[in-house]
Amino acid sequence: MTMTPPKGTVRDWVDMRAEQGGTAFVFPDLDARISWEQLRDTARNIASYLTDQGIAKGESVAILHPNGPEGVLCLFGTLYGGFRATMINLVAGTSAVSYALEHSDARHAFVHDTQRGLFTESADTSHISPLDYPAATGGSSAELHDLSADDHALLMYTSGTTGRPKGVVHTHSSLLAGGWTTSIAHELTDQDRGLCVLPIYHINGLCVTVMGALISGGSLAMCPKFSASRFWDNAARSEATWFSVVPTIISHMLHSEQNPDVATRARIRFGRSASSALSPDVQRAFEKRFEIPIVETMGLTETAAQILSNPLPPGVRKIGSPGIGYGNEVAIFDANQQPVTAGVEGELVIRGPNVMLEYLKNPEATEGTFAPGGWLRTGDLGRMDEDGYVFVTGRLKELIIKGGENIAPREIDDALHSHPEVVEAAAFARPCEKYGERVEAAVRIGEGSTVTEEQLLEICVSLLGKFKSPDRVHFLDDLPKGPSGKVQRLKLLDLTS
Repeated sequence: MTMTPPKGTVRDWVDMRAEQGGTAFVFPDLDARISWEQLRDTARNIASYLTDQGIAKGESVAILHPNGPEGVLCLFGTLYGGFRATMINLVAGTSAVSYALEHSDARHAFVHDTQRGLFTESADTSHISPLDYPAATGGSSAELHDLSADDHALLMYTSGTTGRPKGVVHTHSSLLAGGWTTSIAHELTDQDRGLCVLPIYHINGLCVTVMGALISGGSLAMCPKFSASRFWDNAARSEATWFSVVPTIISHMLHSEQNPDVATRARIRFGRSASSALSPDVQRAFEKRFEIPIVETMGLTETAAQILSNPLPPGVRKIGSPGIGYGNEVAIFDANQQPVTAGVEGELVIRGPNVMLEYLKNPEATEGTFAPGGWLRTGDLGRMDEDGYVFVTGRLKELIIKGGENIAPREIDDALHSHPEVVEAAAFARPCEKYGERVEAAVRIGEGSTVTEEQLLEICVSLLGKFKSPDRVHFLDDLPKGPSGKVQRLKLLDLTS
């Protein structure tokens, strides 16, 4: 694997892989596969079809698809044609989906049969219409848009502390670099086959595994979702050599009675953990039981996933650290955005070819997230040791990270505030062995109110979906506030224990 970032566009790389031949994707649950040549031909047909619809280069095309052959082909067809693949988080709730569809200015959407209900509930059909997938794969004779590495490729929405998702824009260059940072860190080759159980509408699933396979020239086994009872069987049937998961999945696997067979255990070089901090105890227990090393990493939507990784064995892995930088520069800055010495806590910042272009239609947020010199501010607090390993100590942002999913507290605040008798509301994270963090909230209600915890939880589930909703709502006489009147969320953890 070359130590220089990949050049060209996704179209260039798909064409190159098709010329080389071989398998691109396998789907063990469906007993199906796609070769690189089939991927290229179908992507080209979809790209021609989209061009025939009068869609401009760089225009958003929404994709509402779970993991599967159709989702992969829609993604690559959109990228191949020079359109901005706008990946819609299928579990974000109708409000967030509606916002993403509207904010992205997408006029067309690929909608999987299982997501038609979500699309109907979320979309303004006077502005956006579903595309005919079977017709798209037939192609047309339309001449494709010219493409360059600097053109928009991906739009993915991420939660922020304001509650409104921000649209992260990646170019072909930064999207490819996301697959490259993974490939060089994990020494992927054309003989490797990853196992993907994370959704491709998250940056981890899309960049680490999908783009990782494109850049390395290997292949990818893709499952619709994680299943503890089928994970090792799918790893065996697909002949995977590595897998990418989140700490929640590692915990589920530890609590499952399923074990890999001898051949699978021997073939898998490593497992990769990202999206939230991995408990050292859980990591050690996994490695002891399954005899497969876990490589802890860290990534962001804004950096096309990976920014840090521990080396593969026999390299030095430091348990409790997401590792060192591969393919991008890593530093710790103080409050004045100046570098600090080893061991001193500050904000983790990143610079490299995998960093996003901008937040769509949000120049203020874009400007605020970049420090002088092109450094991306992550909002994470940490320190770096003498060897360059980063240890994350907290977050400047108040995101709740549940099972690797970013949840903005403000979203829960707003849902609770939708009940007229809620005077104050604040969501916060509570440490949780299963998910890393779980969502809870505290409220102050009006005098004489009879609203119950069950009623408030029902409101949250209806507005946000069950995953983002709090497990508990605590009733307090007053919420702790700082001098400016802002609720101090961190104090809520102790007040509600």
